[in-house]
Amino acid sequence: MRELNLTSVLAALADPGRLATVRALAATGEACCGQVQAMAGLECGKSTMSHHLRVLRTAGITTTRVDGTHRWVSLRRTELDARFPGLLAAVLAEGASPVRPF
Repeated sequence: MRELNLTSVLAALADPGRLATVRALAATGEACCGQVQAMAGLECGKSTMSHHLRVLRTAGITTTRVDGTHRWVSLRRTELDARFPGLLAAVLAEGASPVRPF
């Protein structure tokens, strides 16, 4: 597992598309990569969504589980809450309404 660094986590969460992705994952727990984009309400290409998911994974915010040809993405909620108590709850509460990227 990737170590959680506050600067990397905050930088990853600063993008509206990635923030919407985190909110969607928080609501569902785990989702297939293709489902995440629809749940987050993002209108972007596959490559952009892959980039968002890679940034979140690299920052340590998400983890990806491979099951055959599917990749299941979930938040590392337990680790995030242990390392930065209240951060994820504050981020999720702040944007109760859907976030749309520019």
